[in-house]
Amino acid sequence: MPSADRRLQPRRKPRQVRAELTRERILVAAAHVFAEHGYAAGTTNRIAEHARISIGSLYQYFPNKDAILAELMVRHIDRGTWTQADRTDLSAGTLEAMVRSLVRDAIDNHRDDPQLLRIMIEEASFSQDLIDTIDRHGRDRVGQLRDLLARHPDVRVGDLSTAAELIVFTVEANTHKLMADPRTVPLDSFENELVDMVTRYLRGGR
Repeated sequence: MPSADRRLQPRRKPRQVRAELTRERILVAAAHVFAEHGYAAGTTNRIAEHARISIGSLYQYFPNKDAILAELMVRHIDRGTWTQADRTDLSAGTLEAMVRSLVRDAIDNHRDDPQLLRIMIEEASFSQDLIDTIDRHGRDRVGQLRDLLARHPDVRVGDLSTAAELIVFTVEANTHKLMADPRTVPLDSFENELVDMVTRYLRGGR
């Protein structure tokens, strides 16, 4: 994991509703500006203008646009929950169905804005908050998947913890790559091939 960049530390954490709303306006405006103009041209002046605040007000919350992008990445990761696992006992269905729910949730969590996703992947620097969020999200997802694998009768891997880590990384990394440029592979083909690959691995190659 990269070390934290101290330049990215937010300058002000909102304690009042008005301040939280201003911070939210900055983040919404930044997402729009980055997606429309690209990261290089997505200056803090453009973000402040789109948010309808002064540049001085923006700098009360974030020291630079890198810090804003890091916060957008934090929010993106925090939205990436495996919703199907919360709704049903996936270990009671087929192994393929369980894997497909994992892949589909990953796809659904990255549908919104391919251009912004590509910018986050290519340009985001690592704040301490982003590092902590990635670590927490990874541990939660791996733990959740490990528990499901342990309960499913068709799983034939030797080390459940390692298997869960490999699967989470494989699904997340490949989904990020595809959804940042969805023209490269048909979405249905991507889903089916990834589901087949992970399912075969969990069945011991059978």
